[in-house]
Formats: sequence, C-alpha cells, structure tokens
Amino acid sequence: MHLPRGKSFTQLSNMFDQVLDVMRNMKHEKDSEAHQIFRQSAGHAPRGVVALPETVNPEEETVPGIQHPGSTGVIYCSERAIANGFSYTAQHEWANLGQGAPEVGPIPNAPERPKTIEMSLDSLEYAPTTGVKALREAVANLYNVTYRQNKASQYTYENVCIVPGGRAGLSRVAAVIGDVYTSYHIPDYTAYDQVLSAFKRLVPVPTALDPSNKYRLDIQQTKKDIATQGLAVILASNPRNPTGQVIKGNDLKELVALGREGTTIILDEFYSWYLYPDNDKDIGKSISSAEYIEDVNQDAVIIVDGLTKNWRLPGWRVCWVVGPKNLVTALSQSGSFLDGGANHPLQLAAIPLLDPTHARNERIALQKHFKMKRDHVLARLKDLHLDVDVPPNATFYIWLNLEKLPAPLNNGLTFFEELLKEQTIVIPGIFFDINPSHRRNLFHSPCHHFVRLSFGPPIEDLDKGIDAIARVLKKAKKEGMRAFGHKYGHLLSSNPIRPFTDACLNVVSPSLIYQLQEEHRRACEFGSQDC
Repeated sequence: MHLPRGKSFTQLSNMFDQVLDVMRNMKHEKDSEAHQIFRQSAGHAPRGVVALPETVNPEEETVPGIQHPGSTGVIYCSERAIANGFSYTAQHEWANLGQGAPEVGPIPNAPERPKTIEMSLDSLEYAPTTGVKALREAVANLYNVTYRQNKASQYTYENVCIVPGGRAGLSRVAAVIGDVYTSYHIPDYTAYDQVLSAFKRLVPVPTALDPSNKYRLDIQQTKKDIATQGLAVILASNPRNPTGQVIKGNDLKELVALGREGTTIILDEFYSWYLYPDNDKDIGKSISSAEYIEDVNQDAVIIVDGLTKNWRLPGWRVCWVVGPKNLVTALSQSGSFLDGGANHPLQLAAIPLLDPTHARNERIALQKHFKMKRDHVLARLKDLHLDVDVPPNATFYIWLNLEKLPAPLNNGLTFFEELLKEQTIVIPGIFFDINPSHRRNLFHSPCHHFVRLSFGPPIEDLDKGIDAIARVLKKAKKEGMRAFGHKYGHLLSSNPIRPFTDACLNVVSPSLIYQLQEEHRRACEFGSQDC
C-alpha cells in the first residue's frame, strides 16, 4: 500500500476517522445509505432532477406506459421490515409503532367486539356502488344526532356514499374534481401524495404548517391564498395526521364557511373520536365539520370517515363519504369504474354499530383507553430525554422531533433503519412531506428530522418499542456514532465505501474542520463516547 506523499499511516488513519465522522453528519441524500435504499425503491426516485444519479432499476419498468406511483409510508416501512425479518404471521416478536391502525381487541368498558356475521342469500349479490340504503340511513342519522340537532337542514341517505376504505373514498372524490388548484398542508397524511400524483387534474399547491404555532391552520392566510392563488379545493385531515393536532372551534367554523364562498373543502375525519380533553366531562365528545354546515346540499364540504379508526375495524373496509346530494351521484359513477363498491355482508353487519348510543359507548371507552396510552408513551419518551415539541391532543400519533440527537440518528430514515435492527417499526417523517413531484432533496424537507410513533397498538407492544428506542440511544452513548448509518442489509447499486475512500485522499478543508467541530459539540451534548 502506498501512502499519499507526506502522510504517515497514523495521520491517514486519523483523517479517515475524521471523514467517517463528517459523512455521518450527512448533508445530502446521496451520502446516506438509508436514503439511497428509499430512492431505489420502486416509485421513489427523484423526478426531474439532473444533479442526482439515476437510482431506479430500469428492469422494474418493463411494461410500456406503466410507472410506479410510490408507496405510502406504512407500506414502504412494512416492506423494509419484512426485508429485515418481520412477518405478519409472527408479528408479536416485533413492536410495530408504525401502524396506522388502532388495536382491534377488547378494551376496558367498551361494547363487545363483533365476532360473527350473518350472511343472508341476498347479501351475496353485489351491493349498489353508493352502498346499502339502510347503512346510508344509519350514517346520516348518526351525524344528525351527534352534530345537527335542532338544525333545519338534515342529512338523508342521499347525502351518504359507502366506500371500501378511506383511500377509495378519496380516490372517488379526486376522480370527479375538474382541473383546479388544490391546497394541501405539510405535514399531512401520506396517501395525499399518491392521490395528488395520480389524479393529474388536481394541481397541488402546498402550505407548510408552522411547528412554532403548533401546526395550526392559519385561516386568514388561507383566505388570502384563495383570493391570490385561485384555490378551488382544500384537502386536509382533521384531526391531523401525523401531528396529533385538531382544527376546532371558530377555526373549524370559518374553514367550513369557505365552502359557502366558492371553495370545496375535503376533510378526512377518520380520527374524529380520538380526542383527549383535559376535563373528564368532555370525555365522549367527538368533532366534525358537520356541526358547522348550514345547508347539507349547498355547502361544498365533503367528509370522509368510516369504521376503520373510530370503531377499530380496519379489516372491514367499510367507510363513507358525506356531502351534498349531487356529489353522491357523481361518486356513484366514479365508484363504478374505480372500486365497484364495499363488501355487502359487512355493510349489513355495520348497521347496528352506528346506533348513536352504541357509538357513544365506544367513544367513551376509546378516549379513556387511548388517553392512558398516550400519557404512558409521552412519559417514557421524557425519561429518555426525547421531549415531544407538540404533544398530541388528538389521533393516536406522536410527531417526534429527532433534531437534538447527534447525526445520523437525527434524521427519520436513518433512525427508522436502526430501529429495524431492534425489531421495531416507526414511520420516517419524510412520508408526511406531501411532495407529489418528488423533486426535493430529502435533507431539505421540513419533515426530515421527524418520525411518527403510533400508540395505536396494545400497551405491551408500545413498551417493547420504547425499549428498543432506549437500546439505540444507549448504544449511541456507549459506542459513538460510527456504529450507525450503515449495514442495513440492502445491496446498493453503487459502492457505498467509495465516497469515504476518495474523501480520505483529499486535504481536510476549513469547512470540513467546522463540520467536525459542530458534530463533536453535538455528540458531547448527547453524552456520546465520541465526545
């Protein structure tokens, strides 16, 4: 081996260690193994970017005219977990804090879980694409009893369309919207990325929510954007996934009012029961834009909800879209070629579950149980010095900022990959950066330093997952940062060692020294052995 002129072996070794440390403090996704694995996954390559190397295997796109749309966060993370040994048949060995579903088993004081389903001969036929009339009536009645008592305008079955899942509902709605500017928020539900990418007539217009303002939607700014940008549609989750916040009170009232002024409001209300009030007298209440709608057939407000989250029945795929009558007739047409309708027997089985008294009992039990789990997870994270900047007051998610951790653990994708080694799944924050064009360098994303933790699973799984996070942090303090950011069990198209080797042969620049100093300072604050 020939050493560079004027360099001893010790000097070269020290330079190599320094460069390794700097590369752990990655500034671009091409420097990170975790980010390259993501980019090499079908549908996640950067688009329209010349500066990045081609990372998509051309063999994946073998059918002319077919292009991978990219998977949602939960799907990508599940596939990566499976590549690391996760199995749905033995999932009890893992802690899945990435799942976007609540625990489905019995919880204290809740109504008994459905165990059997009656299937009449008629239920073996196709159901109408708008759904079974009796179920549509039950949905309308529940909204009227819960949110519209003493209001002149009431929902009827004609205002309800039953759909096979929330994403199917959103797809039906997107399919009937014309060429319009569509406002969406960052961060928000991952599937909006695919919806806005697939339905080209929706021209996406982003609004980044401010964490210093607890991700609150600025209604006054929204009104200005409508006037200056010509926004015709606003798409948002409420309560908000992944931040765990909620648009309520006068803010929600003003948002709904925009539906009477020429803007269509689409609200994904799947977490409408997951509220955690400070006062016990408010336990059992839920939230919906339906409370502020004046005329159910004139106000341009579209509500998407279902049994998936609130009733804790994600496997049933029975959901609904509520809105003006003329919307429902359009959704019937789009459903005829998109999905064909929801499961007939399960629609019939769902009818008694929408009885207002039954629903209220479910809500009370759910809120008490999930509030307990939220508080438990927040307390355990605090013990690990992982304070949550904006604690959730709704949903079953915690939006955890990793920015104070040393690199590379301070970005969501690397943190996710390290936890896979500990048989734990979380969702990297970049999946909630709704970025339909996929052009942004992931390191520039406002969601890059975040992960979403779900406290949807049973508490035993939550503890297993927090224990895994504790092990990763302990390892970081004991072994330093060199142990992280690599060995993720995935073959890359390029040699990941080459950048390090090349860098070692260069003279250490002032900017490199500055990066070393910054990384050293951060490691000291964390208590790492690297200090």
